[in-house]
Amino acid sequence: MKLSPDRLIPPSHPIARLPSEWVARVSEWGEPAYRGKQIFDWIHRQGVLDPDEMSNLPKSLRARLHEEGMGWPVEIVSSHEAADRTRKLLLGMPDGERVETVLIPQLNDDSVVTQCISSQVGCAMGCVFCASGVAGLKRQMSDGEIVAQVLLGRRELGPDRRVRNVVFMGMGEPLHNYDAVARALVLLTHPDGLDLSKRRVTVSTSGLVKQIDQLGRDFNGQVQLAISLHAVRDAARSKIMPVNRKHGLGELTEALRRYPLSKRQRITIEYTLIQGLNDSPRDAREMVDLLKGIPVKVNLIPMNPISASDLRAPDQSHVLRFQEELTRRGLSVFVRKTRGDDVAAACGQLAFHGESRRSPRA
Repeated sequence: MKLSPDRLIPPSHPIARLPSEWVARVSEWGEPAYRGKQIFDWIHRQGVLDPDEMSNLPKSLRARLHEEGMGWPVEIVSSHEAADRTRKLLLGMPDGERVETVLIPQLNDDSVVTQCISSQVGCAMGCVFCASGVAGLKRQMSDGEIVAQVLLGRRELGPDRRVRNVVFMGMGEPLHNYDAVARALVLLTHPDGLDLSKRRVTVSTSGLVKQIDQLGRDFNGQVQLAISLHAVRDAARSKIMPVNRKHGLGELTEALRRYPLSKRQRITIEYTLIQGLNDSPRDAREMVDLLKGIPVKVNLIPMNPISASDLRAPDQSHVLRFQEELTRRGLSVFVRKTRGDDVAAACGQLAFHGESRRSPRA
């Protein structure tokens, strides 16, 4: 990783401090350096944010931590478990805003979990097939709020289940909140904390080119990149994804060619199949041409219904024909199984509750 701590934004909350920052802070209080590392361990290894439970710290230091505002920056408002054991957590923040995060068990081993986390309250991108953007962007999430989702998710799972993969595919455009997401990535993968492998952390973007380049530079391509593509011609993509009006497909694919990858690493292409809009054999052929020379794997996502749109997925046979067309032309293609749709936790369904309906073609 090339991103040094001095290039990160200052932490917004005690939960977002790195070990070196904790060492510096406790040194200001006249405490030995190892106390800072103990505090980081309590938070990120043991998931404890109540200073009174940090049993190996002196009472005077615990009192200091209370004064610092140590505690959870988000709290679980409600939890809904789907039939397939996918669990959606609604999280509340002190200013009254709410976001959602989803815990998705592995199909063949539900003790291993992928957590889908949010990076913004709402989203400014305006993709017409995604519920998160119905009300637009309300505010950015802080680094502490982003990291707290994973710590709370781990606590909810208990000791017999573990978060192995984290995907920034919840509410918001992660690269639109780059500074907070970058600090969160450093914290989530820190060897003295959760120690998630960078190969198991994926940042998904609708196509913010400048920030894709920055992510590649800062993390040397070690963080997995996913691109929400969803259409293969500029006119069609601009219609459903306003970001394409600023960064067209040519500019986006050049950024993907620049992204530093190891020999075995591939960029994930997310493609939501929408009936009559992007699901024709022509679309499949043009996707192959568009992505030629870029190491990719393709996730086909039959569109999950949202209340703000009349758009729908094609039928299953149509999805499989689209997959076959891509596979026959040499792409590695997977059809994503819908998970948690019975509690509105599936891809594209995370949203505010009670927001107004908008035109599906806006």
